[in-house]
Amino acid sequence: MLYWAAVFFVIALVAAVLGFGGMAAGAAGIAKILFFVFLVLGALSLIFGRRVPV
Repeated sequence: MLYWAAVFFVIALVAAVLGFGGMAAGAAGIAKILFFVFLVLGALSLIFGRRVPV
């Protein structure tokens, strides 16, 4: 998930440099959403992933 967020971020940077503002904004928005989903899933896996054996 973090990989795809980085890919869309790079696409946004390239599109911004080439002057495609709308496409850059869309790719940046997708990258932001994927990054926050990655953070939420990472936090949930840290909280619920490790169970102490009883």
